[in-house]
Amino acid sequence: MENLDPEGIDGVRMTWNVWPRTKLETSKCVVPLAASIAPIRPHPDIPTLPYAPLRCRTCSAVLNAFSQVDFAAKIWICPFCYQRNHFPQHYAVISEMNLPCELYPQCTTVQYSLQANANSNNPSSALQLQPVFVFVLDTCMIEEELGFAKSAMKQAIGLLPEHALVGFVSFGTQAQVHELGFTEMTKVYVFKGSKEVLKEHVLEQLGLSASGRRSMAVYRKGLPNGYTDTGVNRFLLPASDCEYTLNSLLDELQPDQWPVQAGRRASRCTGVAVSVAAGLLGACLAGTGARIVALVGGPCTEGPGTIVSKDLSEPVRSHKDLDKDAAPYFKKAVKFYDSLAKQLVSQGHVLDLFASALDQVGVAEMKVAIERTGGLIVLAESFGHSVFKDSFKRVFEDGEQSLGLCFNGMLEINCSKDIKVQGIIGPCTSLEKKGTNVSDTVIGEGNTTTWKMCGLDKSTCLTVLFDLSSTDQSNFPETVNPQLYLQFLTGYQDPEGKTMLRVTTVTRRWIHSALSFVELIQGFDQETAAVVMARITSLKMETEEEFDATRWLDRNLIRFCAKFGDYQKDDPPSFSLNPCFSLFPQFVFNLRRSQFVQVFNNSPDETAYFRIMLNRENITNAAVMVQPSLISYAFSSASQPALLDVASISADRILLLDSYFSIVVFHGITIAQWRNMGYQNQPEHQACAFALFLEAPQVDAQIIIRERFPVPRLVVCDQHGSQARFLLAKLNPSATYNSTTDIAPGSDIIFTDDVSLQVFCEHLQRLAVQS
Repeated sequence: MENLDPEGIDGVRMTWNVWPRTKLETSKCVVPLAASIAPIRPHPDIPTLPYAPLRCRTCSAVLNAFSQVDFAAKIWICPFCYQRNHFPQHYAVISEMNLPCELYPQCTTVQYSLQANANSNNPSSALQLQPVFVFVLDTCMIEEELGFAKSAMKQAIGLLPEHALVGFVSFGTQAQVHELGFTEMTKVYVFKGSKEVLKEHVLEQLGLSASGRRSMAVYRKGLPNGYTDTGVNRFLLPASDCEYTLNSLLDELQPDQWPVQAGRRASRCTGVAVSVAAGLLGACLAGTGARIVALVGGPCTEGPGTIVSKDLSEPVRSHKDLDKDAAPYFKKAVKFYDSLAKQLVSQGHVLDLFASALDQVGVAEMKVAIERTGGLIVLAESFGHSVFKDSFKRVFEDGEQSLGLCFNGMLEINCSKDIKVQGIIGPCTSLEKKGTNVSDTVIGEGNTTTWKMCGLDKSTCLTVLFDLSSTDQSNFPETVNPQLYLQFLTGYQDPEGKTMLRVTTVTRRWIHSALSFVELIQGFDQETAAVVMARITSLKMETEEEFDATRWLDRNLIRFCAKFGDYQKDDPPSFSLNPCFSLFPQFVFNLRRSQFVQVFNNSPDETAYFRIMLNRENITNAAVMVQPSLISYAFSSASQPALLDVASISADRILLLDSYFSIVVFHGITIAQWRNMGYQNQPEHQACAFALFLEAPQVDAQIIIRERFPVPRLVVCDQHGSQARFLLAKLNPSATYNSTTDIAPGSDIIFTDDVSLQVFCEHLQRLAVQS
């Protein structure tokens, strides 16, 4: 079993915890060298230091617990480039008995609290660190849905810190920017929804460019006394100042009045609305932490970012359409959001999407802008559904449940010589900063050692993929340092507006994999490897045409088992895997059947959503997305983990399935009948605690739901009921409609032609031992 906190103080997990020396040896290991990092994950043992870090003058690595120190000469040696650096004057009292915090062996992760602006007399310095939220609300909805969205927005504004700045854009056929600083009457600036709006046009129309300000000056003479109109306080006001105005505005806001003919879709200009919000933020507060919070209730049918025509007889694009290149709007919309992503990243701003609709809204097209800016995403069926309501509330609330939204992050990676960074999979953008540690092979956001993370929170994770430059084993005499070092530096603005720098330095051992085969095996992390393979597979499915994910996974798993299995050639029964590898084939089996590889059952929006979440969650959560966990509750014994297999179904048990996006509480048929007869309400049954037994899985489900973002969907169902499919779809089909073996009484079968895990493993053994 893993320990309770496998990520430890550093928030780092690696596929291999000892590293082969050469590129060739690494390629033979099949699973790549990769690290999952949680750049700002909170941990009670991480010290915060009130001064700036010391950096190496050659490679810019920060002084850390692995630096060698010459106390007499007051010099430290960088473990990355071996440069000798002098300590500055304020380290004069350093000695073996008087170490600064960052040199303590247990302080492999520390954070520095930096002064945001040295010039504290600058009046704009306080303003610069106010977080900014621009809400973008879709009004092309029925009255009831708009009502749910408006009440969620009101609640959010009430939860925001008082000093946070708030702006508001509503959209339907056109996009309207609401001027919150003018309380005398409702005042809006309207942008046509049918054509692309450049940032310069936004500034011009809102009176924020130089010429715009001149024309505003003429008009301003007629304004009431005390009315000022600097760009910021006309459109973006502190939450405490504009809460009343905004609530009144939302009360008055009607569904889009533009008439919709029969057989037509509403005219919805999502792309224009989001780009107007981006232009407004860029004009007022470029370089400050800001988020565009978009609440969208249907597909974009107007202007840039359109995903479908207004004609209802034309369906929204499916995976089949994308594969056949029969989605006429798709590439153009992706290109639009790609350029919007570049604008937002250069401004340091985030796009969050809350999409609630029975149909698709365009998540697949918007994915690039959400992921590159580190935005949040929630996909629900309605703005009245708990998946949306509870998730939206969690974004803004404080305390234990807070997501800990941070802004303007920058990640920098330093590595030992011979280690190259191929790229990162996850919510960030490459800043194309070349260096000696940049690999020629690019995976994900690559070609750099520095990345921008406009938005990040305490659960954000990234996957860093590494490569080795060395090809020759003889380059490494035994005297060379057997340790390798990696350092992750994350600068960011925290929720209070303070500028922080988190520095994590980790070490692992180099080994000659042929000589230290046992060590290599013991250093394998099965869960991390499975998740990294899932992330690489998802990326390849998106970026490589004609990529066959199932075949690629199968080929790699066969190579892996042939390399690490114990067997006699051409003798399948002799095959066995070390316990350090034994769960890996099962993970790959479930990955092949998961929503990341089998997309035919999901819309492109759902697939994009699943992949964004897979790429940004920690290893434990991402592993549950790939291979759900199952707990069984028996009337007479304590709950216990169960095999993810149809054989775990029993008439007298309750099962709790956690597949991350949904939680299923499944009652066996006997339990369901007893419950329907009301046994839990009858006094004579109280003694046997049937009511408590029914409640136990519900309580456990609520604990999972409370800790997770986005809030998962809760499905409560009974054996043979229509919603039982949510459980059956995830189980290993060891018993199907054409099974020859006997099925346990009260259990179940699955109607599928998929092979079971047992058959899969038999095939795998046969292929792995082939000479």
